[in-house]
Amino acid sequence: MNTTQLIQQILKKKSFLCIGLDTDLDKIPAFLLAKEDPIFEFNKAIIDATHHLAVAYKPNTAFYEAYGLKGWQALEKTINYLNTNYPEIFTIADAKRGDIGNTSSRYAKAFFEDLAFDSVTVAPYMGKDSVEPFLAFQDKFTIMLALTSNQGAFDFQTQLIKNEELYKQVLKTSLTWENSAQLMYVVGATKAAYFKEVRSIVPDSFLLVPGVGAQGGSLAEVCKYGMNTKVGLLVNSARGIIYAATDTNFAFAAADKARELQLEMQKILTEHKFI
Repeated sequence: MNTTQLIQQILKKKSFLCIGLDTDLDKIPAFLLAKEDPIFEFNKAIIDATHHLAVAYKPNTAFYEAYGLKGWQALEKTINYLNTNYPEIFTIADAKRGDIGNTSSRYAKAFFEDLAFDSVTVAPYMGKDSVEPFLAFQDKFTIMLALTSNQGAFDFQTQLIKNEELYKQVLKTSLTWENSAQLMYVVGATKAAYFKEVRSIVPDSFLLVPGVGAQGGSLAEVCKYGMNTKVGLLVNSARGIIYAATDTNFAFAAADKARELQLEMQKILTEHKFI
């Protein structure tokens, strides 16, 4: 998938919603635990109920790796289900990988070739040679952590280095890397005041924005400062949607919550004259 196709989906669905599949066996409806693969059954139901409202899904790999081989198999089944039944959906492996070059190449191969995700999140702390192996894959996207939504982000990301915040230096440096056009960036919704600064450096890039909903981020504020001329946003919500209910109607409840966000996004897209 390329960004043109992603933008087409955003305009068609009147949505830039990404749904996080952070599937936890302690939180899913109890009746699903009797299934052979409760994680996949939960994901499948959520996807089937919300695919018309979302343009992307983002499984956080930690929630699958925690269950060992069965968890990884559930992740594989989930991405295969998405790619087979909803190929227009943009898929994100939220893995936050980052290591020396040859290791990063193996990570990239795992997510881009074996699992066939469209994108993967990476941590840029080790620099250029830890990120460029991901960027070497054609028509795949690397979503780099820039300014995250957690409180600990202030420990490093906003610290001044030679009179400039570190996250700004990371953004500027990333633009010099090979195939940097395939970069997207994670910017937390709880950092809405920083979006204007981020956009001054990466005006044309897509931003993956976690933190709306359960973490308290404001969709209106994110769009006010973060939207660009091609929308340029994927706003993620996980817990607020997928755990909206724990009875047999859980998927319908998830769809209702997703619809609430989609309608808010539709209003914003209309106000900005995208639709």
